[in-house]
Amino acid sequence: GLSNVSIRVGDGSRGWPEHAPFDKILVTVAAGRAPPALLEQLKPGGRLVMPVGPEQGQLLTVIDKDSVGQLKTRKLIPVRFSR
Repeated sequence: GLSNVSIRVGDGSRGWPEHAPFDKILVTVAAGRAPPALLEQLKPGGRLVMPVGPEQGQLLTVIDKDSVGQLKTRKLIPVRFSR
């Protein structure tokens, strides 16, 4: 009964440029670094949350984009996600 849900099958690291910019992006698979495409598609004032680090363990990372497009990264807690 939900009408505001869209699904896309593909490489998530490329984002979804046709629907950008995004207020928030939540990534549920670990990566060595935040994909540049996702950072580009993040709206000024937006936030990206994802696990960042090697396969052995990552840090839950929050990246905020300010109103002029500068990025601020905070590493919160150790986590372990699939890669």
